[in-house]
Amino acid sequence: MAHRPRQWSDIQSRFVDDPQEAVRSADTLVAEVMQDLAGGLSTRKQGLEGQWGRGEQISAEDLRVALRHYRSFFNRLLKT
Repeated sequence: MAHRPRQWSDIQSRFVDDPQEAVRSADTLVAEVMQDLAGGLSTRKQGLEGQWGRGEQISAEDLRVALRHYRSFFNRLLKT
């Protein structure tokens, strides 16, 4: 994900010469970032559900961290 800002900059700089391609590239990049974010949340969710399914107790701290991640993702979605 660290190289994403550079990719975005490259896309913007190509707009003048090829606006259509720049928009296509922007769409692809945004879709990739969304998939990365959703994948991370899905992995976390599966981990928590696995623990619950095995009857394991999850610490309040682990649940607090999970909720913080969901809140961060939710806020990012709303800012758009």
